[in-house]
Amino acid sequence: MQILLTNDDGIFAPGLAAIYKELVKIGDVTVVAPATSHSGASHSITYRRPLVCNKVDINGQFTGFSVQGSPADCVKLARMQLHEGPIDLLVAGINNGANAGINVYYSGTVAAAMEGAFLKIPAVAMSLANEEQMDFEKAAEYCVKILNKLMPVESGDVVNVNIPQLSKGDPKGVRVVPQSSTGFDEYYISQKNEQGQTVFQLAGDLHRVDGTPTDMTSLEEGFITITALASDMTNHQKTGELQSRFDGIVV
Repeated sequence: MQILLTNDDGIFAPGLAAIYKELVKIGDVTVVAPATSHSGASHSITYRRPLVCNKVDINGQFTGFSVQGSPADCVKLARMQLHEGPIDLLVAGINNGANAGINVYYSGTVAAAMEGAFLKIPAVAMSLANEEQMDFEKAAEYCVKILNKLMPVESGDVVNVNIPQLSKGDPKGVRVVPQSSTGFDEYYISQKNEQGQTVFQLAGDLHRVDGTPTDMTSLEEGFITITALASDMTNHQKTGELQSRFDGIVV
């Protein structure tokens, strides 16, 4: 199996190295990842400047392509230029911090998986809930167990997997749940910089409570979460309603 591995934390991120060690047990892995962290980059792409790409050694563990661009850039470049032949599976992660709820929209990791879906590559995004001591090695073992159960992922599909905080013990199980539509109680902290300018730092408290089981609530309860995402953002029901409303109208 030909596997493309990427992330948004950068090619030297420990989460990427941890999942690489597990993925090579099930296939041939090509690493194409951003040169630096692009957390929160969402689905940005680079088109006003050329992409710099270098082959680098990752702490003597493996080699990969370092791209001075976004996670989506990495997937596009890998598919169109760097990888010879078809790609059977794209894995994005392991991300440093959960990608659940509305954070899915901000995530460069999930965006990389979505870019794979656009290119008809089966894609899985994998993340580990944030805490002081991140056990990526153990998280990688759980990720590959989930991946083996998920296979085969269909062409164009995107599956989002989150591992809960492992310092609290082994996960309580696996839940297949929808994405939460709520977010954190966020706010900005206002302060002055050295130049006397007012600057704002985004901060946030606990996640707002969901009324039904979702990826966020299940993660907080200690479960591994699996959520099937869609690359088509069309609200088909609403589109039908709007079509009937405007049918026959000439502007």
